[in-house]
Amino acid sequence: MVVCWGVNFPATTLGLQHFPPLFMVAVRFTLLAIPTMFLVPRPQVPLRWFLGLGIGTGTVQFGLLYVAMAIGMPSGLASLVLQASVPFTVLLGAVFLRERLSARQVVGVMVAVAGLTVIAVHRAAEGSAAALVPVLLTVAAGLGWAVGNICSREARAPRPLHLTLWMSVVPPLPLLALSLLLEGPRRDWDSLRTAFTVEALPADLGLLYIVLVASLLGYGLWNTLLSRNASSVVAPFAMLVPVVGVLSAWLFFDEVPDLVELLAGVLVVGGVLYGSRTGRPSDPPALRQAQGAGEAQATKEPERSLPA
Repeated sequence: MVVCWGVNFPATTLGLQHFPPLFMVAVRFTLLAIPTMFLVPRPQVPLRWFLGLGIGTGTVQFGLLYVAMAIGMPSGLASLVLQASVPFTVLLGAVFLRERLSARQVVGVMVAVAGLTVIAVHRAAEGSAAALVPVLLTVAAGLGWAVGNICSREARAPRPLHLTLWMSVVPPLPLLALSLLLEGPRRDWDSLRTAFTVEALPADLGLLYIVLVASLLGYGLWNTLLSRNASSVVAPFAMLVPVVGVLSAWLFFDEVPDLVELLAGVLVVGGVLYGSRTGRPSDPPALRQAQGAGEAQATKEPERSLPA
C-alpha cells in the first residue's frame, strides 16, 4: 500500500502536465465509477459513511491535493505534507470513536512527525519549499483524508474493495462542476481532445497508474486494513508514504535527497514501526479465564473448532 501511494505522487505530476487538476480528479474517478456501477455490487453500508468517505477522501483530499501540486507543490514535498492526515485521523478517532491511544502509539507518532518536520524545515531552509498556499491546501487535503478514514472505519464494509470502488461514484459530478466553473470548459475540452496524442502519453500513463494501482490496489488494501483494525493503528503506516514519495521523485525527476532527508526518513520509519507494535490489551480476569477455558476446549475437540 505504501509503495502504491508513494509512486502515485510522481504519476500525479505527470498527469498534471496535461490535465487541469480538478478535471483530472473528475476523470480519474469517472474511469472507476462507470464500470463499478455495472459490475460491482453496491456495498451495504450506511449512506452517511459512504458519502463521508466519497466526499472526504475522493472530493476534498484529491481536489485540494491536485490543485496544490498544479500551482507549485513538488511531488516529494506533497507526499510529506499530506501525512498531516495521520495526526488528524488519530485525533478524530480519539474524539469521535473514543479509541484509546497507548503511550507507545503516541511516542511513535511524535517521532514520525518529528522526522517529517525535519524534512520540511530542511527543504524550506534550502529554498525548495512550496509557497504557503499550496502547503495549506495540502494540509487541508490531509484533513479530508482523515475524515474519509474515520468514515471507512465506521462503515465496516464486508468487502472493503467494493466500498473503495463505489466511493468513486461520489466525486465526479461535484468536481466536474467545480472544474467547469474554475478551470473553464475550453481548458477541460482541450485536455480531453488532445489526450491521445504522443505529447500527452506520459500524462496518460500517469493517469493510468493512478486509476489502476493507486486507486484500485492501494485503497483496496487501505480500506481492508481499516475494516479490521483501529484507525489509530493503521493510520501511522501512511507516514511511510513520503519516504517512497521522496525516493520516487528522486528516481523520476532527479530530486536528489541529501543526508538530512535520509536520516529524517529513518525517524519516520522508526516511529511508525515503534508505534504500530502495540501489545495485546490486558483483559479482565474473568474474560481471561473464559478465553482460557475456550482455548482448552478447542484443544480437546479440534474438529469442532473448524469452520463449516
